[in-house]
Amino acid sequence: MATLGDYVTLQRGNTYKSGLLGQPGPVLLGLGSIQRNGGFKADKLETYGGESDPRILLQPGDIYVSLKDVTQSADLLGAVAQVPSYVKVGRLTQDTVKLVFKSNDVCPNYIYWLLRTPQYRAYCKAHATGTTNLGLPREDFLSFEIPDLTPERSFLLQTLVLLEEKIELNRRMNETLEAMAQAIFRDWFVDFGPTRRKLAGITDPVEIMGGLVQDAARAAELAALFPEVLADNGLPEGWEEKSLDQIATFLNGLALQKFPATDEHNSLPVIKIAELRNGLGERTGRADRNIPSKYIVRDGDFLFSWSGSLMAKFWTGGEGALNQHLFKVFSEDYPRWFYSAWVHYHMPEFQAIAASKATTMGHIQRSHLSSAKVVCPPSRVLNFMSCIMEPLVDLCISRQLENRSLAATRDLLLPKLMSGEIRLREAQEIAEAVP
Repeated sequence: MATLGDYVTLQRGNTYKSGLLGQPGPVLLGLGSIQRNGGFKADKLETYGGESDPRILLQPGDIYVSLKDVTQSADLLGAVAQVPSYVKVGRLTQDTVKLVFKSNDVCPNYIYWLLRTPQYRAYCKAHATGTTNLGLPREDFLSFEIPDLTPERSFLLQTLVLLEEKIELNRRMNETLEAMAQAIFRDWFVDFGPTRRKLAGITDPVEIMGGLVQDAARAAELAALFPEVLADNGLPEGWEEKSLDQIATFLNGLALQKFPATDEHNSLPVIKIAELRNGLGERTGRADRNIPSKYIVRDGDFLFSWSGSLMAKFWTGGEGALNQHLFKVFSEDYPRWFYSAWVHYHMPEFQAIAASKATTMGHIQRSHLSSAKVVCPPSRVLNFMSCIMEPLVDLCISRQLENRSLAATRDLLLPKLMSGEIRLREAQEIAEAVP
């Protein structure tokens, strides 16, 4: 059987100067750009303005891997990523290696997906070297066996590509929706744009709404909700200021080590900050299901980490148990788009507090939630605004849930790509079922 080394050679990246980060140039493709167990990671990409050897530059479609891992989990050891179309030029770092194909004898996509299979991931872990920082020797990486591309595997490959394209499309559409929602929120509640534009003498409803609502009839309805003057406190007349913990309840999680799982079938995955950031994984702990129901997290719940690396997001990983240092945020009086937007708005402030010496171990305190101010319109106004904002949140969540289902199908198929154990008709049916 052929090996990976029969088809590719490796080009290692090199170091870079941190002072040139963020300047115009190629996107750095280091460990942070690779998902655990493979796949491109799009968040927190940085450009580099320094000189780069042309040999370590990558184009869309190029494949690169990590032959090291700075943790003992080995999730990134040998993990592979493919440069997406929206990254026009990438640059390897000292931690990543580009696959340079020797000829056209093999499909690069086929190699990429073989390196996403659980069989390959197990191979990487079995050949890991080192104790503190793990490494995968080049000769072992290149010795991984590559099965022939049979018709069955070809159909599987096409299906995996379709699944990944749909997952990526959903992710990009959600980015657009989230940016739209943030722009609307800032204009309405931070800048008071509609009221200020009325004060400036603008009368066209679409212009009053800053062009963020293009439907003239809907724009007119919304524009009518905004006062024409600012009160002495600087807020639109009739609006009021409250604290973040007045508009929502912040439920701190449990010390779940006190609720150990004794029965795998009657347990819940423990949602810690790591799970909030990366989703559930092999290392996720379990807790007894018989915890108070308010501490059970379900799809669509809004979670906020309050220590260490702060973040906030809607949970879409299925049922779980809420661990301490995570808040589940909810409200009986205010819609979730409203309180979630205000949490995100205050995140830079919370991050500065957590980084200062004013907190214990970087924890955000209840007093900080009370100090964070929000602006609230009258309830009838807020209810009408929800007709615009809530569908955006619902659509984002539904796409994330769809991605979870698509990823589950992908993960079900991946082992079959290596084994080839799938009927041709079965592969066709799966491909036709992809949305």
